Amino acid sequence: MKKVSILLAISAILVFNTGLATARDHDGRWGDISFGHDRHAAVCVKDGQDSAYCNARVILDANGQPHSNLVPSGYGPAQFHAAYSAQTAATSNQIIAIVDAYDDPNILKDLNTYSSQFGIPTMLNCSQPIKNSSTPCFQKVNQTGGTNYPYSNSGWALEISLDVEVAHAMCQNCRILLVEANSSSYSNLLAAEDEAAKLGATVISNSWGSNEFSSEITAAYDNHFNKPGIAITFSSGDSGYGAEYPAASSYVTAVGGTTLLLNPDGSYATETAWSGSGSGCSLYEAKPGWQSDTLCAKRTVADVSADADPNSGAAVYDSVKYAGQSGWFKVGGTSLSSPLIAGVYALAGGSFSPSLPYTSGNPGNLRDIINGSNGNCNNYLCTAGVGYDGPTGLGSPNGVTAF
Repeated sequence: MKKVSILLAISAILVFNTGLATARDHDGRWGDISFGHDRHAAVCVKDGQDSAYCNARVILDANGQPHSNLVPSGYGPAQFHAAYSAQTAATSNQIIAIVDAYDDPNILKDLNTYSSQFGIPTMLNCSQPIKNSSTPCFQKVNQTGGTNYPYSNSGWALEISLDVEVAHAMCQNCRILLVEANSSSYSNLLAAEDEAAKLGATVISNSWGSNEFSSEITAAYDNHFNKPGIAITFSSGDSGYGAEYPAASSYVTAVGGTTLLLNPDGSYATETAWSGSGSGCSLYEAKPGWQSDTLCAKRTVADVSADADPNSGAAVYDSVKYAGQSGWFKVGGTSLSSPLIAGVYALAGGSFSPSLPYTSGNPGNLRDIINGSNGNCNNYLCTAGVGYDGPTGLGSPNGVTAF
């Protein structure tokens, strides 16, 4: 933890000295932090070459430490439902699976603390296999479906809290399945992905990824997401312009990020492309038939988007100490936008067509995001505009009918 504190402190020094600094986060990734906004840092450390990092970013305090409170700060269920014009309950039995690495030993207790705080339904452990349950319940399994959980990792525990709490906030009568991979290696995360589908998930939310690599298009990787009928969401990344995998897979819905602003009464005001939202042209993935943009010969990221800016982030409760802190954190990154969209898929009934993985593009179904950018490419791949663009895709939910 000393290394974390030192590097975060360096980030703080860079900000205060320059006003706009490029600082290394504690997982080795780079990000811009500027005056006029709360500082934030990446939550997860990358384990090794064949591994993924989570795409959560946590707001920092004045000392460069993760900032926790005794009461929530950040958006809660009511704000997200008002912003995206979504109902709170699905009309059919839906299972939202969350795939993450390592164990959060307190997740059900923390989920119910979150739920009680915001006045939404609390959850019980499933008394039978989750796909056989006719009532909402929570189930946690390891990557083989058992209960011998991996060891805990405080960064991934905060990621798990974000994913599970936001998914439940969006679809409050959905069953929630948490599948914990033994580590953040691709082999373990992909095994957990397969287990989520095997156990009956109708929607799978993933908030992790890495730089692209040439073997991603082989059966050893992409085929794990080829699950017709299951909506699979992936965060597009938090490092701005540049495609990330598995968001670049043509079998998933790549979810970009926005800065969400609300009116004083809590209603939707506006969204702009978040500067950290991952986007771009894949290096390896073939262009799917449902994409028709002209400047990328291969698969373009992202598809749709939702709130991801940590400054407009979610209130998250986590009792597993992260950098010595526990309680209510304010967390963003495209780790937030992925479970938001997963929840919308579930509210829409979980129907999913691999030939058209998000929407027909009816402007009444999505809000077109036309302002903001995540880089200097000088075209739609990194700059929001009318119609499709990389950072926000076709836009953010305006109800659930686009999904």
